[in-house]
Amino acid sequence: MAASPHTLSSRLLTGWVGGCVWYLERRAIQESPHKFMHLFRNVNKRWITFQHFNFLRCMYVTQLNRCLSQQVKPKPEPVASAFLEKTSSCQAKAEIYETRPLPPQSLSLSRKPNEKELIELESASIIQGSIDVEEETKDEKQWKEMKLHVDDLPGILARLSKIKLTALVVSTTSAGFALAPGPFDWPCFLLTSVGTGLASCAANSINQFFEVPFDSNMNRTKNRPLVRGQISPLLAMSFATCCAVPGVALLTWGVNPLTGALGVFNIFLYTCCYTPLKRISIANTWVGAVVGAIPPVMGWTAATGSLDAGAFLLGGILYSWQFPHFNALSWGLREDYSRGGYCMMSVTNPGLCRRVALRHCLALIGLSTAAPVLDVTTWAFPVFSLPINLYISYLGFRFYVDADRKSSRRLFFCSLWHLPLLLLLMLTCKQPPGGSHDKGDPPS
Repeated sequence: MAASPHTLSSRLLTGWVGGCVWYLERRAIQESPHKFMHLFRNVNKRWITFQHFNFLRCMYVTQLNRCLSQQVKPKPEPVASAFLEKTSSCQAKAEIYETRPLPPQSLSLSRKPNEKELIELESASIIQGSIDVEEETKDEKQWKEMKLHVDDLPGILARLSKIKLTALVVSTTSAGFALAPGPFDWPCFLLTSVGTGLASCAANSINQFFEVPFDSNMNRTKNRPLVRGQISPLLAMSFATCCAVPGVALLTWGVNPLTGALGVFNIFLYTCCYTPLKRISIANTWVGAVVGAIPPVMGWTAATGSLDAGAFLLGGILYSWQFPHFNALSWGLREDYSRGGYCMMSVTNPGLCRRVALRHCLALIGLSTAAPVLDVTTWAFPVFSLPINLYISYLGFRFYVDADRKSSRRLFFCSLWHLPLLLLLMLTCKQPPGGSHDKGDPPS
């Protein structure tokens, strides 16, 4: 007997409804433990715990007995900074010390209403007074402009011009003037020394003006005058201008135009090439070596008025000496240079830093040997300078092998006495007037 269409559709509908009910019941059974745990956790968070009762008890006790309420204590005064004026700290201390302590009889726990009111008023006054003192001292401890005293100005300008570096530049210029052939002219020597010193002061001041935001991140340079705000940038640039103009004028019209041109070129090379390259490329070390090699050449041209082989020899010695000197110095200051954002060989390419230092230590031996060949010194100079050149080469080799702070420090301190001793030996073994080529000529 065939089923009617109505009966068939009702059976299908009943089976579909039953399947849906079975699926929902199974899903509810599977998810019920998770929902129950979630509901239990939410309810547990709303329960009153022991901490709530303890807090209510403390509130009740402090409201009942006002003597137990906490009082605001003034913060201890921090250590006075170098930027702050002494008067502000003394006034803040005086205001804090003027707060008188409560008398002992006022702290009694008697239940008389008059004493309670007195205690409340005194505690409120103490809290308000301490808050006022904190606000006043906070206002006074803000950064303030440092006052410039006339007595401090020479020392500040000396640090702005890097007086030690300037003295080294003048000494190498003097050595170049003394090593040049010909009679020694004292007025020309003084003009050359003063002009070179003023040009060096101007270049160093401009260099510090450009590097203020970078020097503030380095421990070695964070106490420079412009970084600390001891002088304004306008005063620094005015000082640089007042040094550059007379310095270049002395070198140009007081000595000769060639020496003045070398002075102008060196200021430009140091301020506009070497200074920005320190944050761009490791080529700044080679440019800085050229800057240090020009002063002895200026001394030579001041005495002779021309550029010859002797001038380039002196420049080459100063050029090579600066690599072991500066590379050893920068090796111990790698973290500082990295923090300041300077691109130095010791930071970006340590292997090249060690190789270049050793290479130029050995180059000093060859340059010292070339001095008598170019008639700058006698043949005694290569012999006498060989021990100190071998010693600095040995330290350069130890720095190349060990690559630690100890070896770099030893190489740096050796370079400090190596250059003055080498120049002194050159002056001692200077070629006498007439040169070696005239010794074999027959007398006229």
